[in-house]
Amino acid sequence: MNNNSFSIKLYHGYGHTHNLVVYGHAFKFRAESTQNYSDNLFTNIRYLFRLFLLKPYPWAQVQLTFKDQVIRQNTEYDGFFKFEWEAAENISAGWHEVKAELLDKQGQVLAVTTGDVYVPHITQYAFISDIDDTVMISHSATIGRRLRELFIKNPHTRKTFTDVARHYELLALSHTDAAHPNPFFYVSSSEWNLYDYLVETFSFNKLPEGVFLLNQIKRWKNLIKTGKTGHEGKLIRVMRILDVFPNQKFVFFGDNSQQDPDIYSSIAVKYPKNIEAIYIRNIRPEKAAHTLEVLAKAAEYQIHTCMFSDSQEAIDHSVKIGLISI
Repeated sequence: MNNNSFSIKLYHGYGHTHNLVVYGHAFKFRAESTQNYSDNLFTNIRYLFRLFLLKPYPWAQVQLTFKDQVIRQNTEYDGFFKFEWEAAENISAGWHEVKAELLDKQGQVLAVTTGDVYVPHITQYAFISDIDDTVMISHSATIGRRLRELFIKNPHTRKTFTDVARHYELLALSHTDAAHPNPFFYVSSSEWNLYDYLVETFSFNKLPEGVFLLNQIKRWKNLIKTGKTGHEGKLIRVMRILDVFPNQKFVFFGDNSQQDPDIYSSIAVKYPKNIEAIYIRNIRPEKAAHTLEVLAKAAEYQIHTCMFSDSQEAIDHSVKIGLISI
């Protein structure tokens, strides 16, 4: 296998001077997958298929360079790697570049890439949002409809809910300025295969740039099972973010198609001083009573809660509690 087959992928990282985190994958092979935003069903299916056409590089050595620091780490069995480190010097708020290199056993570079780590102001709010059926219309509770949405649409034709981008943009600039937006973390049961697809969808729909935390990568033969991983993984990913930012005030966004109300409320009850508000989009009216019941438990801890059907209701609530001003 020649060196051109190897590649390395970095995802947006996050943290502060004393705890920086960045994730990535190393591949022995990864299909080229340039999206041309066609309305043709077969073009979209081909693009999506190619996102799952890959061969991870297990137990490979990866070297991360951040300013003058160099750290080495091995990939896991599925090519995934995570770097967590403390900066040698104080890091200012904003985006900072990191470089990752995939090395062979002799320490020769097989592939190289760059990525970014976001450091928020310590006084800022932070927002954790689900993606499917919270931001994008996905029908995630029904596998057939979910796959239809994924196959038929591309990142420029996927629909986001009305006013969700406006709400998130107002929140990104809440009590701060455009140069130092509040951080957004987008947590999903979708796999890392869909990272570029989701980044482009969010960018096209003018949602705030953020850090995506997705699920274990899948091979093409498991494409039909996309998004069907358990929700305990989501709980762990949310908890990891809270651990990195113990002084930040968090606001959660989710929907009631699956487990979001229960996951977010259980975290809020455990860490009430860290959670400012919980927003749940009511896309399953038959679950509304249960959703309100669960949110009421969090409200007992002086946490603002809001179940909403459209984003304008959520915007009005954010204005009322002083999260944003219009």
